[in-house]
Amino acid sequence: MATAAQWFEGARPKTLPAAISPVVAGTGLAAYDDQLVWWKALLALVVALALQVAVNYANDYSDGIRGTDDDRVGPLRLTGSRLAGPGAVKRAAFGAFGVAAVAGLVLAASTGWWLVLVGALCILAAWFYTGGERPYGYAGLGEVMVFVFFGLVAVVGTYYVQAEQWSWPALYAAVGVGALACAILVANNLRDIPTDTVAGKRTLAVILGDGRTRALYTLLVLAAAAAVVAVAVSTTWWALIGLGFLAIAGRSARTVAQGAVGPALIPVLQASGRAELLWAVLVAVPLALS
Repeated sequence: MATAAQWFEGARPKTLPAAISPVVAGTGLAAYDDQLVWWKALLALVVALALQVAVNYANDYSDGIRGTDDDRVGPLRLTGSRLAGPGAVKRAAFGAFGVAAVAGLVLAASTGWWLVLVGALCILAAWFYTGGERPYGYAGLGEVMVFVFFGLVAVVGTYYVQAEQWSWPALYAAVGVGALACAILVANNLRDIPTDTVAGKRTLAVILGDGRTRALYTLLVLAAAAAVVAVAVSTTWWALIGLGFLAIAGRSARTVAQGAVGPALIPVLQASGRAELLWAVLVAVPLALS
């Protein structure tokens, strides 16, 4: 049986930045439009955190039972390291999915029941990323899932449940957050190219190869920067403060471009998460205050 600290480690990687950033960005835009609803923003945060924890546990379980994590370079995995049984990790994933579903149902009841369908799609996408007989994460589609659900859906959804209207700036912000969320996964999969290749896990990094994956990381950072400019043009120029995320992301892009491999890429993962959160905060705060 894993200790509480070990369970926390199993849920923590990439969880906080990837979950908090979309909610911060969407809420900042809602505040800019005088549509801020605090309790809905908090519920959106619960949904985002629970889904991120759930997908971490689901990946831990599915990769573990397939043997993908038997020779792992990155952070500890519970199933692969035998610190917890597969059944326990699977129950933890389903428990987190349940928390997300309950919070999502409250938002749907107060906003629109069609959001139940969106929530169901989020849960299915999280599980079948590495779960099921034909996981799409093993077919090079992981970055697409992250961009759509932890970028577009999360940011625009957070804005919509509060403002109940469409917003182009919210879409631009979603592109920025989604690009950096993808950058985290790209760095993770770049690090794991050797082990994933052996395990038969065809991530986008495995398909593209080392060189083009490194170029993709830089492209995603540049896309996030362009998204800051798009938000500023459509709202207030104060949003350009968001370009401050490059202080972190720029260094990470340089590290990736210089050929870091294996454990040397772990700091890039951590820095990418911080850059995503910094992007959201530096864009959202000026919007909320302007």
